[in-house]
Amino acid sequence: MTTEINKSGDQTPTTDDIPAQFLKPYDSNQTEKRIYEFWEKSGFFNPDVCVKKGFCESDSEAFSMVLPPPNVTGILHMGHALAVTLEDIMVRFARMSGKKTLWIPGTDHAAIATQSKVEKEIYKKEGKNRYEIGREELLKRIEAFAAESKTTIVSQLKSLGASLDWNREAFTLDEKRGKAVRCAFKELYDAGLIYRGYRIVNWDPKGQTTISDDEIVYEERAAKLYTFKYSKDFPVPISTTRPETKLGDTGVAVHPTDARYAKFVGKEYEAEFAGSKLKIKIFADESVDPAFGTGAVGVTPAHSHIDADMALRHGLPSKVVIDERARITEGMDGVKGEKTIVAREKIIGWLEQNGLLIRTEDIKQNIATAERTGGVIEPLPKLQWFVSVNKKFKIRKSKISGVNSGDMVTLKEIMAQAVKSGNIKIIPDHFSKTYFHWIENLRDWCISRQIWYGHQIPVWYSTLAAEGDLNAEQEMYIGIEKPKGEEWEQDPDTLDTWFSASLWTFSTLGWPDTTEDLKVFHPTSVLETGYEILFFWVARMILMSGFFLGEIPFQTVYLHGTVRDKQRQKMSKSLGNGIDPVEMSAKYGADAVRMSLAVGNTPGTDTRISEEKIRGYKHFCNKIWNIGRFVISNTKKADETAPPSILADDEELLRSFSALKSEITDDMNSFRFYMGAEKIYHFVWHELADKFIEKSKESLKGAGAARDSTAYALRKVFLESIKILHPFMPFVTEEIWSMFKTVGENARPLIVEDW
Repeated sequence: MTTEINKSGDQTPTTDDIPAQFLKPYDSNQTEKRIYEFWEKSGFFNPDVCVKKGFCESDSEAFSMVLPPPNVTGILHMGHALAVTLEDIMVRFARMSGKKTLWIPGTDHAAIATQSKVEKEIYKKEGKNRYEIGREELLKRIEAFAAESKTTIVSQLKSLGASLDWNREAFTLDEKRGKAVRCAFKELYDAGLIYRGYRIVNWDPKGQTTISDDEIVYEERAAKLYTFKYSKDFPVPISTTRPETKLGDTGVAVHPTDARYAKFVGKEYEAEFAGSKLKIKIFADESVDPAFGTGAVGVTPAHSHIDADMALRHGLPSKVVIDERARITEGMDGVKGEKTIVAREKIIGWLEQNGLLIRTEDIKQNIATAERTGGVIEPLPKLQWFVSVNKKFKIRKSKISGVNSGDMVTLKEIMAQAVKSGNIKIIPDHFSKTYFHWIENLRDWCISRQIWYGHQIPVWYSTLAAEGDLNAEQEMYIGIEKPKGEEWEQDPDTLDTWFSASLWTFSTLGWPDTTEDLKVFHPTSVLETGYEILFFWVARMILMSGFFLGEIPFQTVYLHGTVRDKQRQKMSKSLGNGIDPVEMSAKYGADAVRMSLAVGNTPGTDTRISEEKIRGYKHFCNKIWNIGRFVISNTKKADETAPPSILADDEELLRSFSALKSEITDDMNSFRFYMGAEKIYHFVWHELADKFIEKSKESLKGAGAARDSTAYALRKVFLESIKILHPFMPFVTEEIWSMFKTVGENARPLIVEDW
């Protein structure tokens, strides 16, 4: 007896000789958790177990990858699901290709984001701020929140089918990573590459901390461009959107070729500006745009990164006029002591009263705000810890092409050469230009933060220093462990989250200890992540790996785009257009979610997702299941080896599939997963089901050579198709495979089957 299948995929079993599961429709909720538990219990995610069980050789080529650690601030979103899907596709393909495959899981403490979230909850429930709670109590509450969040994230990763080696799970703030961070800080300090200095930083007045460029969100807002003179006697008018900062101006910059102002270049003028005495030097600088405003720019060295650079080039002094609370510290009554926005209006009124305001224009302006607090960023000069990217040092060892052991290099040169040499390939490659442009303009990295959650800076200051008993060197101790004695007080600041994250590829493999994992799996094979953190994380990992190991951290960087809704809008809470991948997995199955993210997703390009698209791949999942039921009921006795004679149609199927598999294998090796997914989808649905199975029914009803030929070809091609589908749709394919292949002592589950 046979099982009939129609074009829609429905079928009616007419035999008892079918595994019990196949007699029911495919139920992802009943299957996925059980399959994942089977994988975990069997240890197939661990390369050591795979070697021990003979699924790969001890000297096989290694494939390794780190999971970009999700922040412990909440649940996974569709962007995470995309990353996990792409990475798991790579990992499962590598494992099936016989490579010794390791994918390391972990989470990121996300210092500012996590502390900010907990602080907001405390204030909402108790009306208290961090200072009223106290450092110890706040950290205790944050750690409890982070632990709960980590548990949720791990559960969600498993629900998506991520074949991570949970035996090697890491956390950026755990004890092992803490040791790595302290060792890294000390080594960089001893090499002269970490220093404490007074420089312009991004200051968040609301969060009361410095923040990195990555934590800035630019919001387009309506603004006004004011054109005015400092005083009636000042010869050059200037334009600005922030007149209140002009209280701190020490210069006016013009372009060297601007004939309008040539006769004033080099001259100094004094002016009384809104109650502040200014001494302004007019100078020429090529960075000035003559077409913007009046072509003359008021230079405020203390409150602008760009102005600070110009001041350094031209020897201008710096004058601080804004404090950490974004209040003005200079000027007349009604200005001094006021918030910047209030002071601005007062100064505009003063300019009008004194006949100094020339014109006011409405414009659009990008305002820098803090991602977590929403505070408007104030560039301020502060005493902070920095990593120098331009200072030369002798690299002890190097495997980076173009950088030799013992060379005098900078960290910036290491970052550039690792990609320029071709040692690291960026996909898509047009992001390489963006990467080089960013490095060329890279400033020293501010690594200190004025928050409590995170790796506390491993620097201690002597409390005896005030008594004058110690010299400058004795007053400060930098070390991996706390110095002995009670007279030492640790620096209260914590390190930028990116500092610990930048050590991720090798700290997760045991560094600073010399481990077998580090020897076998570093450099890692691929880093898959979003293009928006190419600079903030990817570049810093290249920096750290180059300095500490003298090698690249990964061979390939695969950048995915942003997941958008079907109208191409970015998903957000305010729009209410977010799609929860875990909810979709529960509704349609993780395989459907994964396939919907894989098909049509080219690297570096934003992708669209919708519930309708996911539902469509749920239908595909059902189709595969129904094809499997038909195949197993009609080819149960088919020999695994080819019969003596193959019919022409069967031969054509085998030949065309063999060519297709070669194509898809090439796609997988070339990171064209979207093409591989689409090709196997099209083949299974349209070629195998709609055409070949329909044609095969007549042969399968008969007996003898014709039936043997068709049964062999159908069974072989279907099982090979299941192999190809496995990296994309691991749950349903593993379930089907287990029903075709009797699980015995030497049986190979699909997850470790040969590709």
